[in-house]
Amino acid sequence: MQFKKRPGMRSGGFTLIELLATSAILSILMSFAIPAFSRWVPGYKLRGASRELYSDFAMARMTAVNQKGECALVFDKNNNRYEIWACGPNKIFENGSGDDAPLKTVELSRYGNGIRYGHGGASSPIGETFGDDITFSWNRLVFDSGGMLKGFPGYVYLQNNRNASYALGVLGSGVISLKRWTGTKWQ
Repeated sequence: MQFKKRPGMRSGGFTLIELLATSAILSILMSFAIPAFSRWVPGYKLRGASRELYSDFAMARMTAVNQKGECALVFDKNNNRYEIWACGPNKIFENGSGDDAPLKTVELSRYGNGIRYGHGGASSPIGETFGDDITFSWNRLVFDSGGMLKGFPGYVYLQNNRNASYALGVLGSGVISLKRWTGTKWQ
């Protein structure tokens, strides 16, 4: 069955006025959304960098257990990066020399210019001091073959250009923690 078009009835589609009105409304909405989104981006980038570092702590710990030898994260504050190293056949991490093998290098700058080592707006450290924003001895974290921390517990602090900060730490037992500065305390 075919329908006949009645006189005065228009066919489907939009008029130019309807399209212009819709475009104007979308433009107005976008003018509010884009600035709000740009305020959120630094926080998302910092959270992403912190979560990747947390995952890399866990990867280093599991690598040490699986290979029955030491695995280390070495923090390079001057170049704003860190590296993960696995030990060689001697099962001991020797500062990246000898038979140690690099597994991964992470440049914090890939998350944006504002992501770097630092405690941001945090006014109190976890533990006694912020140190140099990396409180592990010799700016490195080493897991032994049992997944336990070799050396003293410590933290690494990351911040963005809005002074937000996260702290990632490892206890002697190998337990990894991730904390965010809320403006008054670490949570």
